[in-house]
Amino acid sequence: MSEQLNEKELIQYIERKTDIDANNIALVLKHEQAFINNAKADAKGVVDIDSDELVDYVLSQRDVKLDELAVETVLDSEMEYLMEKGLAGYED
Repeated sequence: MSEQLNEKELIQYIERKTDIDANNIALVLKHEQAFINNAKADAKGVVDIDSDELVDYVLSQRDVKLDELAVETVLDSEMEYLMEKGLAGYED
């Protein structure tokens, strides 16, 4: 995890992979961050994020005009980027 997250690069990466407008991508990422910031950690300090709940939260925001598939595509592309950079991974 030596590399830092470059938000501009992340948005450009997602835009290239999805053809979704950068402003919409940034909006999804902003709401995703708010959801994560409000998530409760368990006794070990681990925060478990349910992807369905995250997508529902993003879709419930008034300023999000994307459909469910587009939001999922943005989030999946973000995870691909983070995994390529060594900044994230899936737990078994």
